[in-house]
Amino acid sequence: MKLMTHYVSGLVLTDHIFEVPLDHAQPNGAKIEVFAREVVASRKVNQGLPWLVFFQGGPGSPAPRPTGSSGWLKRALQDYRVLLLDQRGTGRSTPVTAQTLAHLPPQAMADYLKHFRADAIVGDAEYIRRELLGPDEKWSVLGQSYGGFIITHYLSAAASALHQAIITGGLPPLTRHADEVYRATYKRVIGKNARYYQRYPDDIARVRDIMRHLQASEVQLPAGGVLSPRRFQQLGLMLGAGDGFEAMHYLLENAFVGGPNGRVLSHNFLRAVENEQHYETNPIFAILHEAIYCQGHASRWSAQRVRDEYPEFTPDVTTRGEQPVYFTGEMIYPWQFDDYAGLRPLKEAAHILADYDGWPVLYRPEVLQTNTVPCVAAVYYDDMYVEREFSEETARAIRGLKMWVTSEYEHNGLRADGETVLGHLLEMSECVNA
Repeated sequence: MKLMTHYVSGLVLTDHIFEVPLDHAQPNGAKIEVFAREVVASRKVNQGLPWLVFFQGGPGSPAPRPTGSSGWLKRALQDYRVLLLDQRGTGRSTPVTAQTLAHLPPQAMADYLKHFRADAIVGDAEYIRRELLGPDEKWSVLGQSYGGFIITHYLSAAASALHQAIITGGLPPLTRHADEVYRATYKRVIGKNARYYQRYPDDIARVRDIMRHLQASEVQLPAGGVLSPRRFQQLGLMLGAGDGFEAMHYLLENAFVGGPNGRVLSHNFLRAVENEQHYETNPIFAILHEAIYCQGHASRWSAQRVRDEYPEFTPDVTTRGEQPVYFTGEMIYPWQFDDYAGLRPLKEAAHILADYDGWPVLYRPEVLQTNTVPCVAAVYYDDMYVEREFSEETARAIRGLKMWVTSEYEHNGLRADGETVLGHLLEMSECVNA
């Protein structure tokens, strides 16, 4: 269904809503809505431009909301009509939140959420492609981070629909167990912490001071929930961005203010912590993050189990002596469904999904080995979220894929300098097509 068209700073934005099956294997069953925003440069609105679909990172994040022509979108609109897809469960696509799931008992909630991985997202994309373009027309795809995971499944399941594939920071491990993924990423996070404290050595004492305070008293957050020491450590998710070290330092430097009974963590600091932690507003990330690595096996809270192998992340400062407190990274833990007030209603379903071992296969190496779709990928040398060595393995497994390994950018390169990054990949893609 085509909805409203808006005009913003040289862009023509057209809203589309599609009714798709919750389970694509049962096309006559329950339905959900998927929203997508078509974007074209106003001066090219009547040109027959090819389509480029953007898959956002996450999982559980909606597509960007454009306010003008800048970054990667500016470069893309030179050659394409762009479709910004709110992946199912996000944004305006039948959202998944504690509110919208409240009517379901835990098992029914878990069964519903099993339909929100990459395979279902590609099923939605194929439904939309047939509606917008027709069954025989192809389009190009661009995926950032988890968006690259989706594209890799697309190449495994419906490559005939693709004209070209562009991936930034998102070549997934094809067959590795979730435990292997977290062992590799924990090591990357250790390295990021060490470099952070080299840049800001005064923060060693500052972080230890905050942790002592959190261990001594229960700190309630403004929107509910508890800022426990382990939740505070989750701020390490910031360290993998290009400006993450500075963002972390500026957040920490004003943590304390004077209160009537001595120093306390400031309201502004606590609000800033909440603003950095999006698990309650994007709950798919918390519920299904480990499941994106599961193919025929259960995660059984992989990140929590593997964390025990790395004493660097122990939250108890009394046992650490003068050792720095290390932050964690892109890991999900079972205790989050206690510490985050907005996740508590999802706790039982999350445990059911953590024990579920029926996840279908997402990637088919035998198909990827015969790939004919022109593919290019940016791989960030010291990526904290997607292990470079595993990405390189996958790049070698996809026939014809051209890889750009760079240390110039961190994982958020497409957001930080999207016009340059996408421009370089499109130049690479021209060479592939030639």
